[in-house]
Amino acid sequence: MQCMERSMDSVSPDAYLCALSRFVPLEEAWVWQRRWQGLLIDSAARAHLGARPRLPELLLLLEHPACYSLGRGASEAFLHFDPQHPPAPLHRLDRGGEVTHHLPGQLVAYPVLDLQRHRCDLHWYLRQLEGVVLDLLEVLGLEGERRPGLTGVWCQGAKLAAIGVGARRWVTQHGLALNVNCELTGFGAIQPCGLNLPVGRLAQWRPELTVAALRAPLAQAFASRFNWGVIEPICEQTLATVMAADGSTDGPGLGALGR
Repeated sequence: MQCMERSMDSVSPDAYLCALSRFVPLEEAWVWQRRWQGLLIDSAARAHLGARPRLPELLLLLEHPACYSLGRGASEAFLHFDPQHPPAPLHRLDRGGEVTHHLPGQLVAYPVLDLQRHRCDLHWYLRQLEGVVLDLLEVLGLEGERRPGLTGVWCQGAKLAAIGVGARRWVTQHGLALNVNCELTGFGAIQPCGLNLPVGRLAQWRPELTVAALRAPLAQAFASRFNWGVIEPICEQTLATVMAADGSTDGPGLGALGR
């Protein structure tokens, strides 16, 4: 993605979109989310004082190298390997949900949103993330499915998207992982999301699809769901520059949800 300077008199965007083509280690992306979360919290406090315009929200789109992640309260009973000797790096995160698998060919979306700008309801937010995936599948000519009492999106009985989120002072982190054309063998090392249900990928129905081809339509689905009138693409360099500003990452969390 080309990195462009913004003019001082340009319209402030509702959100920045940072879509990366390189594989980003999970721990690196987690640092970015926590940093932007802190900046949004500070921005909200300044906005209440009328100090300066509020900071745009952020949508990160990327792929991870192969790894596994556990939610805050996830059970290691759903691992089919010794957690001290995992087949790929294993991380425990401050999100909801059980164990999931990340790898190339899976499109990961991390929206860092201030829910005070939308609706202060984490359950509503989970349904909106499902809605983003359902909207994308509709564009692709596929019919996605929700499962009562569960979080995620299925297609013809196979789970395509895992969702797990966390929030602090109503500012979100983590998000969703959509299987596009990734290998599925690594999911055999876990009980994905703690469920005895099959995992699928979009390539089963649309073999020509790639992560690169889906970044733009997924970003548009987010923009539609969260009413972003202006979403501005930025590169990793610009992201790093904005994050160099001071921002707090302290404070109690609201909780974590997902499966």
